[in-house]
Amino acid sequence: MNYEEDIDITNEVDMVVSAYPVQDDDLDEEILAADQGAQQYQEIQIPEVVKKFILLFHRSVLENNVYELQSIYEHSFNKLTEKFYSNESWPEPEGISSLVNDDQVFLTLYRELYYRHIYSRLTPTIEHRFHSYENYCDLFNYILNSEGPVALELPNQWLWDIIDEFIYQFQSFCNYRNRIKNKTKEELALLRDNSQIWSCYSVLNVLYSLIQKSRITEQLLVSKNGGDMVEAAGEYGSRPLYKMLGYFSIVGLLRVHCLLGDFTLALKMMDNIELNKKQALFARVTACHVTTYYYVGFAYMMMRRYADAIKAFSHILTFINRTKQYHTRSYQHDQINKKGDQMYALLAICVTLCPTRLDENIHSQMREKYAEQSNKLAKPEEALQVFEELFLFACPKFISPNGPNLEDPEVVEQGASFEPVQHYTKIFMAEVQHSILLPTLRSYLKLYTTMGNAKLASFLEIEPEQLRTLLMMAKMRSRQIKWVEGTLLEGEYQGTSDLDFCLKQDMIHVSEAKVGRRYGDWFLRNINKFQDILGGLELSSRA
Repeated sequence: MNYEEDIDITNEVDMVVSAYPVQDDDLDEEILAADQGAQQYQEIQIPEVVKKFILLFHRSVLENNVYELQSIYEHSFNKLTEKFYSNESWPEPEGISSLVNDDQVFLTLYRELYYRHIYSRLTPTIEHRFHSYENYCDLFNYILNSEGPVALELPNQWLWDIIDEFIYQFQSFCNYRNRIKNKTKEELALLRDNSQIWSCYSVLNVLYSLIQKSRITEQLLVSKNGGDMVEAAGEYGSRPLYKMLGYFSIVGLLRVHCLLGDFTLALKMMDNIELNKKQALFARVTACHVTTYYYVGFAYMMMRRYADAIKAFSHILTFINRTKQYHTRSYQHDQINKKGDQMYALLAICVTLCPTRLDENIHSQMREKYAEQSNKLAKPEEALQVFEELFLFACPKFISPNGPNLEDPEVVEQGASFEPVQHYTKIFMAEVQHSILLPTLRSYLKLYTTMGNAKLASFLEIEPEQLRTLLMMAKMRSRQIKWVEGTLLEGEYQGTSDLDFCLKQDMIHVSEAKVGRRYGDWFLRNINKFQDILGGLELSSRA
């Protein structure tokens, strides 16, 4: 995984600006075929341009015109949303069914956009949450359980957004379900009677089923060993729809397992995906690219592999900076910028816990965004609050696999809710608490070549025995598992600090590795010779 490698963005696909025109005569014939009654009344309320858009949308799906669908999906739909539906929902699927000849496949795809718009712009009700889940079940059942591969092709961006939104709505429902307070009796009854809806098992089952059906794991393994992915694709995996849904499901599982707090399993999901590979499949969709590195970096951070987390965040932030002119064209511009801000916050945390020289541009951007917080992180009396604030801002919204026991009247009456975010914040802050004095300790060690244990303890205003413990902790934290090759979970123990030291006879001997790690190791091996030459005298302070 060569993070320093320059990013090649010449293969970025230019966004299509507008949808293809459609002749009015054809549209009029299809509109005249609409049913009468309530549906006809609903159609009258739909602007003519939206009717034309829906008809064009339907035709493109029938023809599997991926190029045209990309324009419709990324541009036309969002332009019409801004013009007509910025504060209200799109027409209900039942209201447009006659326009598309009651095509159930198209209506399922339309509902996916319909509910996503409600989640994005409005406030979903419990009925919306249930119906959206049922629609996803219909969509995935159609893809996974039809006789043979389905004749459907969609743009990669939409396929990624289907997986991404599916997980987002699962995450949103879990957090909604956990907040018992202020829910009506009807809502509690619905949640109690429909415990299988948005269950953790059903979501994981969908993602693993898409991976299995597409044989994407076997395809990636063959590609990793230098073969052709087609050799292992099979009947389903050879279709772009199944191949990309399977691939995006791997990234989806990386995200889900991070949300559930299993960071080791999250990285395990990426075993056959090579992050350093040029033109990797995840790089075809910018949002997928950013999501992949965000969760890889976050998982590393929670596993105390700060050096690897810093490399992951630095890599993707460099990519975002170099391609920001493209992001302004994307409807996901704000989401990418927000995720970038979160990663700068996580980077500030990691660099404080594991001091590392950053790329100049990344460092200047981080200082620009979090200069005040970065300064406070180095001060023990202010650092804890800032660590917590940055973590709460930048961490994913964790979920609990099981909701509250709504069968228990006491739980319902008290309205108690379990907040997974607070739980993982406490775990992270416990780690920070042990490390809070390390930046100050490091600043003193950089000033001296030798120093008495008691003297340094007095500077830090702690007891000498506490200092011994702190020094042991600093020594342990100065070596981490760092990725060299293989899967993301593999690595070698390496030094991550430019300072090395040893404690001998209540004297701390410091080596600043200006000429590399080998010099520090040589210094420590020959410390006794230095002491003999100097006659036990303390070396002069570099200060």
